[in-house]
Amino acid sequence: MRLVEQGAEVLDVGGESTRPGAEPVSEADEIARTVPVIEALRRETGLPISIDTMKPEVARAAFAVGASIWNDVNALRAPGALEAAASLDALVCLMHMRGEPRTMQDNPRYDDVAREVETYLMERTEAAIAAGISRSKIWIDPGIGFGKTLEHNLELLRSIPDLTRHGFPLLIGASRKRFIAAIDDTGQADKRLGGSLAVALHAAAKGAAILRVHDVRETVQALRVQAAIGGEQSA
Repeated sequence: MRLVEQGAEVLDVGGESTRPGAEPVSEADEIARTVPVIEALRRETGLPISIDTMKPEVARAAFAVGASIWNDVNALRAPGALEAAASLDALVCLMHMRGEPRTMQDNPRYDDVAREVETYLMERTEAAIAAGISRSKIWIDPGIGFGKTLEHNLELLRSIPDLTRHGFPLLIGASRKRFIAAIDDTGQADKRLGGSLAVALHAAAKGAAILRVHDVRETVQALRVQAAIGGEQSA
């Protein structure tokens, strides 16, 4: 429970990699990978547990053992996903992704990435609400690194205020992403702490409500110092 001790407020569990080039995982394998982990976490902590999946049946299995948040990089576009989320009374996180993980980085193009991502996310929130999901249970995520170039990612980070103006809590997941190495190449992903903290501080200052990170303790410390400098109550 190291992450809990370090200050994590939500625990995200996934059984299928969504990194660029990743191959799909079967529903059965994904359930087998995630359900035992969620069961073990639920025995140890009362923190909210998020299931990171595109598959409705995986979400159902995860919720049956204690998950309460559905984090979907596919924004509930799979057949039956909207209905499943509504029936589970799930808090959902709807993310933007161009294409699918296996091919999403194959020359992604946009005319106006900030506008197109914002439009897509608002369309998905409307679909979720129409399916019976409460507006108060919807988060949005611009999908940093999911079908975007370096410049696309930077433009989305600059556009955080535009994404937050609709009133949906905004999640930013940029920790250890490859675009950091494109700016300052330090090799392995676990060497990108400095860049990850820079993004976290920027995102929080611009209005992001949730940060998905690997280095919890360091991020919490950075946010507390940022808040103290600004005269705010620490996180």
